[in-house]
Amino acid sequence: MRTILGLGNPGPEYDGTRHNAGFALADHLAARWGLGAFRRDGQARAVRGSVRGRAVELLKPQTYMNRSGAILGPLRARTGFDPGRDLLVLVDEVALPVGRFRLRAKGSAGGHNGLKSLEGSLRTQDYARLRIGVGPIPLDYDDMADFVLGGFDREEARTIESLLDPMADAVECWLADGIETAMTRYNKNPKPTEP
Repeated sequence: MRTILGLGNPGPEYDGTRHNAGFALADHLAARWGLGAFRRDGQARAVRGSVRGRAVELLKPQTYMNRSGAILGPLRARTGFDPGRDLLVLVDEVALPVGRFRLRAKGSAGGHNGLKSLEGSLRTQDYARLRIGVGPIPLDYDDMADFVLGGFDREEARTIESLLDPMADAVECWLADGIETAMTRYNKNPKPTEP
């Protein structure tokens, strides 16, 4: 089974924030694949199904961003997944501008507390991630938390919406062909689709 983990914070007050870009993409994937509504499953909300002949589960941790890794111990015990092969994390990235995304096969948390939590639970940095551009942080901002917990302006929100299908295409490529092929094909970042 392949696991796709969208990072974000639970609760309607966080919907539409930069930090919840991973949740937004997970929601889009569930709808695109006809997997139904997310349901409570331990410390996460989950949907499961088959996509392109592969068993897939989409998870949204309900532990808040900084404790996202808490769900991985029970998940690993239940499924025995190999993080380097079976896990893709959907995560916001302030170092990328809105309108860009980047797939990575592995790497550091880059200061992202959700990724730090995952790496603490997994004890490895070797897992795929799709970084969703939510930056850049304005020069006059000195509070990163305030920035990532804030919403997108109207133009940025339209841009994020237009990237959902290209990002979903990249996830489907990862499912079918693996992270290296997905990186080669999608790190060029196709133009966003018109909303």
